[in-house]
Amino acid sequence: MIALIDYDAGNIKSVEKALQALGEEVLVSRTPEELLQAEKVILPGVGSFGDAMENLHKFGLVDVIHEIVNRGTPFLGICLGLQLLFQNSEESPGVQGLGLLEGEILRIPDQEGLKIPHMGWNSLELQNEGRLFRGISNQPYVYFVHSYYLKAKDERIVKATTEYSTHIHASVEAGNLFGCQFHPEKSSDVGLAILKNFASVGKERA
Repeated sequence: MIALIDYDAGNIKSVEKALQALGEEVLVSRTPEELLQAEKVILPGVGSFGDAMENLHKFGLVDVIHEIVNRGTPFLGICLGLQLLFQNSEESPGVQGLGLLEGEILRIPDQEGLKIPHMGWNSLELQNEGRLFRGISNQPYVYFVHSYYLKAKDERIVKATTEYSTHIHASVEAGNLFGCQFHPEKSSDVGLAILKNFASVGKERA
Protein backbone atom coordinates (compact mmCIF):
# COMPACT_ATOMS: atom_id res chain seq x y z
CA MET A 1 0.00 0.00 0.00
CA ILE A 2 1.11 3.55 -0.81
CA ALA A 3 0.07 6.25 1.68
CA LEU A 4 -0.43 9.89 0.67
CA ILE A 5 0.12 12.34 3.52
CA ASP A 6 -2.95 14.55 3.86
CA TYR A 7 -1.96 17.94 5.25
CA ASP A 8 -4.30 20.20 3.21
CA ALA A 9 -1.66 21.04 0.58
CA GLY A 10 -3.35 20.54 -2.79
CA ASN A 11 -2.77 18.05 -5.67
CA ILE A 12 -3.41 14.99 -3.48
CA LYS A 13 -6.46 13.85 -5.50
CA SER A 14 -4.58 13.87 -8.81
CA VAL A 15 -1.72 11.85 -7.29
CA GLU A 16 -4.22 9.38 -5.83
CA LYS A 17 -5.96 8.95 -9.22
CA ALA A 18 -2.67 8.43 -11.04
CA LEU A 19 -1.60 5.71 -8.61
CA GLN A 20 -5.01 4.04 -8.82
CA ALA A 21 -4.69 4.07 -12.63
CA LEU A 22 -1.52 2.02 -12.14
CA GLY A 23 -3.46 -0.50 -10.04
CA GLU A 24 -1.87 0.55 -6.75
CA GLU A 25 -3.69 0.39 -3.43
CA VAL A 26 -3.71 3.95 -2.08
CA LEU A 27 -4.49 5.37 1.35
CA VAL A 28 -4.93 9.11 2.00
CA SER A 29 -4.27 9.75 5.67
CA ARG A 30 -2.81 11.95 8.37
CA THR A 31 -3.08 9.22 11.03
CA PRO A 32 0.42 8.34 12.30
CA GLU A 33 -0.32 4.62 12.76
CA GLU A 34 -1.61 4.26 9.18
CA LEU A 35 1.28 6.19 7.68
CA LEU A 36 3.85 4.17 9.62
CA GLN A 37 2.34 0.88 8.39
CA ALA A 38 2.43 1.87 4.70
CA GLU A 39 4.90 0.18 2.35
CA LYS A 40 5.65 3.52 0.69
CA VAL A 41 4.74 7.12 1.49
CA ILE A 42 4.27 10.21 -0.71
CA LEU A 43 4.31 13.84 0.43
CA PRO A 44 2.48 15.80 -2.28
CA GLY A 45 2.15 19.55 -2.18
CA VAL A 46 1.07 22.76 -3.86
CA GLY A 47 1.23 26.04 -1.95
CA SER A 48 3.67 27.94 0.21
CA PHE A 49 6.58 26.48 2.17
CA GLY A 50 5.62 28.26 5.40
CA ASP A 51 1.95 27.27 5.32
CA ALA A 52 2.87 23.67 4.54
CA MET A 53 5.28 23.37 7.46
CA GLU A 54 2.69 24.98 9.74
CA ASN A 55 0.17 22.33 8.71
CA LEU A 56 2.65 19.48 9.15
CA HIS A 57 3.33 20.71 12.69
CA LYS A 58 -0.38 21.29 13.38
CA PHE A 59 -1.25 17.71 12.42
CA GLY A 60 1.73 16.27 14.32
CA LEU A 61 3.31 14.88 11.16
CA VAL A 62 6.89 16.17 11.36
CA ASP A 63 8.11 13.51 13.79
CA VAL A 64 6.05 10.88 11.97
CA ILE A 65 7.77 11.71 8.66
CA HIS A 66 11.19 11.47 10.32
CA GLU A 67 10.26 8.08 11.76
CA ILE A 68 9.01 6.82 8.38
CA VAL A 69 12.26 7.87 6.73
CA ASN A 70 14.41 6.46 9.55
CA ARG A 71 12.67 3.10 9.14
CA GLY A 72 13.85 2.97 5.54
CA THR A 73 10.39 3.26 4.01
CA PRO A 74 10.58 4.62 0.44
CA PHE A 75 9.45 8.25 0.64
CA LEU A 76 8.65 10.56 -2.29
CA GLY A 77 8.19 14.33 -2.14
CA ILE A 78 6.38 15.94 -5.10
CA CYS A 79 6.74 19.66 -6.00
CA LEU A 80 6.39 21.50 -2.66
CA GLY A 81 6.83 18.07 -1.06
CA LEU A 82 10.36 17.92 -2.52
CA GLN A 83 11.18 21.40 -1.19
CA LEU A 84 9.99 20.50 2.31
CA LEU A 85 12.61 17.73 2.49
CA PHE A 86 15.26 20.43 2.78
CA GLN A 87 16.16 22.88 5.59
CA ASN A 88 14.55 26.15 4.50
CA SER A 89 13.25 28.22 1.59
CA GLU A 90 13.61 31.81 0.42
CA GLU A 91 9.80 31.79 0.16
CA SER A 92 9.38 31.65 3.95
CA PRO A 93 12.42 33.12 5.76
CA GLY A 94 12.91 31.74 9.27
CA VAL A 95 10.75 28.66 8.70
CA GLN A 96 12.55 25.36 9.21
CA GLY A 97 11.82 22.57 6.75
CA LEU A 98 12.06 18.86 7.48
CA GLY A 99 15.86 18.97 7.14
CA LEU A 100 16.13 15.46 5.71
CA LEU A 101 18.42 16.61 2.88
CA GLU A 102 20.86 19.46 2.43
CA GLY A 103 20.37 22.21 -0.14
CA GLU A 104 18.81 25.59 -0.84
CA ILE A 105 15.30 26.40 -2.06
CA LEU A 106 15.67 29.60 -4.07
CA ARG A 107 13.33 31.85 -6.07
CA ILE A 108 13.58 31.39 -9.83
CA PRO A 109 15.44 34.49 -11.09
CA ASP A 110 13.50 36.96 -13.20
CA GLN A 111 14.40 36.77 -16.88
CA GLU A 112 12.93 38.71 -19.76
CA GLY A 113 10.48 36.62 -21.73
CA LEU A 114 9.98 34.02 -19.00
CA LYS A 115 6.98 33.96 -16.71
CA ILE A 116 7.11 33.13 -13.01
CA PRO A 117 5.64 30.90 -11.76
CA HIS A 118 7.14 28.46 -14.22
CA MET A 119 4.11 26.58 -15.57
CA GLY A 120 4.41 24.09 -18.37
CA TRP A 121 6.36 21.28 -19.97
CA ASN A 122 10.14 21.07 -19.82
CA SER A 123 12.57 18.33 -20.78
CA LEU A 124 14.77 16.67 -18.18
CA GLU A 125 18.47 15.93 -18.45
CA LEU A 126 18.88 12.60 -16.66
CA GLN A 127 22.05 11.80 -14.70
CA ASN A 128 23.42 9.56 -11.94
CA GLU A 129 21.15 6.60 -12.78
CA GLY A 130 17.99 7.55 -10.89
CA ARG A 131 15.74 4.66 -9.95
CA LEU A 132 12.65 6.76 -10.75
CA PHE A 133 13.81 7.02 -14.36
CA ARG A 134 14.46 3.34 -15.09
CA GLY A 135 13.39 2.53 -18.63
CA ILE A 136 12.83 6.22 -19.49
CA SER A 137 14.83 7.76 -22.35
CA ASN A 138 16.82 10.93 -21.73
CA GLN A 139 15.12 14.33 -22.13
CA PRO A 140 11.59 13.21 -21.29
CA TYR A 141 9.05 16.03 -21.00
CA VAL A 142 7.35 16.57 -17.64
CA TYR A 143 5.01 19.21 -16.22
CA PHE A 144 6.14 21.92 -13.79
CA VAL A 145 4.26 24.49 -11.68
CA HIS A 146 6.60 26.38 -9.35
CA SER A 147 8.24 29.71 -8.46
CA TYR A 148 11.03 28.26 -6.29
CA TYR A 149 13.63 25.63 -7.15
CA LEU A 150 16.14 23.34 -5.51
CA LYS A 151 19.89 23.72 -5.52
CA ALA A 152 21.08 20.57 -3.76
CA LYS A 153 24.33 20.69 -1.79
CA ASP A 154 25.48 17.28 -3.03
CA GLU A 155 25.30 16.94 -6.83
CA ARG A 156 25.49 13.15 -6.50
CA ILE A 157 21.88 12.97 -5.25
CA VAL A 158 20.61 14.89 -8.30
CA LYS A 159 19.05 12.52 -10.84
CA ALA A 160 17.45 15.02 -13.24
CA THR A 161 17.90 18.68 -14.08
CA THR A 162 16.13 21.23 -16.25
CA GLU A 163 16.76 24.78 -17.43
CA TYR A 164 14.31 27.62 -16.82
CA SER A 165 16.01 30.97 -16.21
CA THR A 166 18.55 28.97 -14.20
CA HIS A 167 19.87 25.43 -13.65
CA ILE A 168 17.21 23.55 -11.67
CA HIS A 169 17.71 20.31 -9.75
CA ALA A 170 14.46 18.67 -10.79
CA SER A 171 14.74 15.28 -9.10
CA VAL A 172 16.81 13.83 -6.27
CA GLU A 173 17.36 10.43 -4.68
CA ALA A 174 19.23 9.64 -1.48
CA GLY A 175 18.77 6.18 0.01
CA ASN A 176 15.04 5.74 0.55
CA LEU A 177 14.32 9.45 -0.12
CA PHE A 178 13.05 10.56 -3.53
CA GLY A 179 11.91 13.97 -4.75
CA CYS A 180 10.47 15.49 -7.93
CA GLN A 181 10.06 19.23 -8.44
CA PHE A 182 7.74 18.48 -11.37
CA HIS A 183 4.35 16.80 -11.15
CA PRO A 184 4.56 13.17 -12.33
CA GLU A 185 0.79 12.84 -11.82
CA LYS A 186 0.29 15.52 -14.52
CA SER A 187 3.09 14.36 -16.82
CA SER A 188 1.21 11.88 -19.03
CA ASP A 189 2.82 8.48 -19.76
CA VAL A 190 6.28 9.57 -18.58
CA GLY A 191 4.85 10.63 -15.22
CA LEU A 192 2.98 7.36 -14.82
CA ALA A 193 6.20 5.47 -15.59
CA ILE A 194 7.99 7.47 -12.87
CA LEU A 195 5.26 6.71 -10.33
CA LYS A 196 5.30 3.05 -11.36
CA ASN A 197 9.07 2.98 -10.78
CA PHE A 198 8.55 4.45 -7.30
CA ALA A 199 5.85 1.86 -6.55
CA SER A 200 8.36 -0.83 -7.59
CA VAL A 201 11.22 0.36 -5.36
CA GLY A 202 12.36 -2.55 -3.21
CA LYS A 203 10.45 -5.11 -5.24
CA GLU A 204 13.40 -5.49 -7.63
CA ARG A 205 15.24 -7.36 -4.87
CA ALA A 206 12.26 -9.42 -3.78
